[in-house]
Amino acid sequence: MVKLLSEFTAGESGKVKKVNGEGLIRRRLFDMGVTPGAELTMRKKAPLGDPVEITLRGYELTLRKNEAACVEVEL
Repeated sequence: MVKLLSEFTAGESGKVKKVNGEGLIRRRLFDMGVTPGAELTMRKKAPLGDPVEITLRGYELTLRKNEAACVEVEL
């Protein structure tokens, strides 16, 4: 099953399947280590859904909701 990272709830885990988006957002995600095949876990989500905190490659990363919506994750 594939879900967008922005749709995850706290505690869900998966593997990055695809990074959508264009230009700077896509480049920024790749630079932060959000690449296909990377394992991640949703740690926290702010009350209004923005931002989200994930654990990726052994570190915590905070993303905006629009950035998280560009990441497809396989559960």
